[in-house]
Amino acid sequence: MKITSSEDIGQVIKQKRKDDGLTLVEAAAICNVSYAFFSGLENGKETVQLNKVLQVLRGLGIELEANIRSWETPGDES
Repeated sequence: MKITSSEDIGQVIKQKRKDDGLTLVEAAAICNVSYAFFSGLENGKETVQLNKVLQVLRGLGIELEANIRSWETPGDES
């Protein structure tokens, strides 16, 4: 899935949690974050702390990969 917004990250986390059969409370405990933080993250709250987001991703076993794109647009002849 291409991640372009905080809502996209929230969707990935929510789907993984549900696939693993975890409640919000259980997932938050596994990831060592508060219920409120985890819920906000799943709902795409934009003001979450990046270090905690990464902590949740690690806790749930979700890996992010960065794909570097060039600034050239298709058809550019540089």
